[in-house]
Amino acid sequence: MEPAPPRQRQYEALRAYFAEGAPSAAVARRFGYQPGAFRVLCWRFRHQMDRDFFREIPHGPKSQPRKDAVRTRVVALRKRNFSVYDIRDELERAGPARLSVTAIQEVLRAEGFARLPRRADEERPDRPRPLADAIADVRAFSLVPRTFSTRAGGLFLLLPLLARLDLDAVVGHAQFPGTKMIPATHAVRAGLVLKLLGTARRSHVMDLLFDEGVALAVGLNALPKATFMSQYSSRLGRQAMVRLLGAWIERVRREHVIDASSFNLDFHSISYFGEDAVVEKHYVPRRSQRRKAVLAFLAQDAGGQLFCYANADLRKGEEAGEILRFVSFWEQRYGERPRHLVFDSKLTTYATLSKLTALGITFITLRRRSPALQAAVATLPRAAWHTVHLKVPHRKYQTPRVVDQRVSLTGYTGASSAESVGDCEARCDVSAQDSTPSTLQLR
Repeated sequence: MEPAPPRQRQYEALRAYFAEGAPSAAVARRFGYQPGAFRVLCWRFRHQMDRDFFREIPHGPKSQPRKDAVRTRVVALRKRNFSVYDIRDELERAGPARLSVTAIQEVLRAEGFARLPRRADEERPDRPRPLADAIADVRAFSLVPRTFSTRAGGLFLLLPLLARLDLDAVVGHAQFPGTKMIPATHAVRAGLVLKLLGTARRSHVMDLLFDEGVALAVGLNALPKATFMSQYSSRLGRQAMVRLLGAWIERVRREHVIDASSFNLDFHSISYFGEDAVVEKHYVPRRSQRRKAVLAFLAQDAGGQLFCYANADLRKGEEAGEILRFVSFWEQRYGERPRHLVFDSKLTTYATLSKLTALGITFITLRRRSPALQAAVATLPRAAWHTVHLKVPHRKYQTPRVVDQRVSLTGYTGASSAESVGDCEARCDVSAQDSTPSTLQLR
């Protein structure tokens, strides 16, 4: 009435269903089966019925030849006070007979051996052990002549430029925090080195700890560990970063590394994989989805290809005004507004474009695509289009068809003209001069 072995329970359940005619759901509930699982059991009994259906078939090996072959050797090594890891290494060196740590523990447990107490380092067998890297300390830095190999020899090509731009003075002006062991300038160089080497995360700095070339380029006896790099970046506030950006751009302008005649502006979403509830969700183009990310605003010099401004302290609703904050930063720092800006349609709003026009700033942007715009471009007559030649050797299509027309934009104050390119693709060229009206160019 209360079958305990699994095979007997199957027998009684199938007998109740097939012989007694009990409902399937009631039988499953009575004998502890899920309804679906019991239906599968009935199907198997109908289609695979044989004399061994209810027979208990023992599973598992009858013997353990690999353990039995080295059992005597394992016991002898344990009597010599070898740990399970020492025994594993000895078996691997002795020959093809190998056992895992778990298998060795099972053999020792079966033979009545208890766990070894924790041993001191001098009590352990002599074998190679992990090395501990030196602690980063500028006071231990030495320029004694020596020879070593490094994977980052290209870093030394950057050092003359940093010396010419006086990076130490720039960091000192920004008032970054530092310690006696790792001053602020060395901490900044350590972070800069990671970016130059393409290190994706601060935790990956551990791969470079034993590279003397990287430590020499930073100016330390050893590279700072991941914990220091993470904590140091958390100590930097927005005001310190603005001071660093201002002093750095002033140096590169003085050395004519950038001409600041035109800037490329854009947002960049940096994916965040932690549990911080403060981080908001933003669209990440690389993954084509909205997810937790840090939204950063970047300004790049078009001629020198150098980044001149960045802000990662943005919240939702502040994106449209960030371009005006960049204009204010540049004007306060250098006494003049940016002359030319290039950005896409999602960077700001038409109302902000009106403010740029009022400030006399020339800009190029994209007109936002809409079904009405696409329909209007598709219905233009063929005579309205003319072909232009683009002097871009790497471009696949160098002769697009375009059409120029003046358009009116809701929320934008000022005259504008639109240039449309074939296949209903739109790109805007908006320019605002002090003496000429602004023009909006759609491609």
